[in-house]
Amino acid sequence: MDSHGLLFTLEGFYLPVALFVLSTAGTPGPNNIILTATSAQFGYWRALPVVYGIILGNATQIVLIAAGLGILFQQWPVLHMVLKLVGGAYLIWLAWKILRSPAQAIAEDDDREPVGFVQMALFQYLNPKAWVMTLSMVSAFSVTGEAYWQSIGLIMLVTFMVMNLTQNAWAGFGSAIGRLLTSDQIRVRFNMVMATLTALSVYFVLR
Repeated sequence: MDSHGLLFTLEGFYLPVALFVLSTAGTPGPNNIILTATSAQFGYWRALPVVYGIILGNATQIVLIAAGLGILFQQWPVLHMVLKLVGGAYLIWLAWKILRSPAQAIAEDDDREPVGFVQMALFQYLNPKAWVMTLSMVSAFSVTGEAYWQSIGLIMLVTFMVMNLTQNAWAGFGSAIGRLLTSDQIRVRFNMVMATLTALSVYFVLR
């Protein structure tokens, strides 16, 4: 094994990256609140675009940061504040949509649409938690020199594998909750709780 290969051992690279992604992407936050609310209302399968929109958005962030976008945030901190404000406003809008969601159960042939793939992918650029995660990963786990892009590729691979598990788990969790919403009154209360949690997550965005 060459010197580059020695850098990418289970204990020295893959496991630390996996644990970092698990602790950030797998814990409650704006993405997972939206994902839970979507899968509870529309079911697991119709929430999959949200799952993979989140994953794609994070993957493109990693590439852009690796290519030098992270330097912009260091040179112009106001950009980060603008993202926080826009992201906070977007979460308030989503909270309002969740609050106004129909109380009735959504049938499979219902033409109402959940948050979409592209919408969630783009939301990652307004989600400071996603930026903190991707900036931290690139700075902490990428290596310098000829192996730089190799390390970025491996970071993306590990991130995809872990987030594929965590985001699908949150979608499954929301779907399971949805099966417990057996009346319109319960659904209204659930929508109120999820809308409140979405609005409260603005605090974590703006802090």
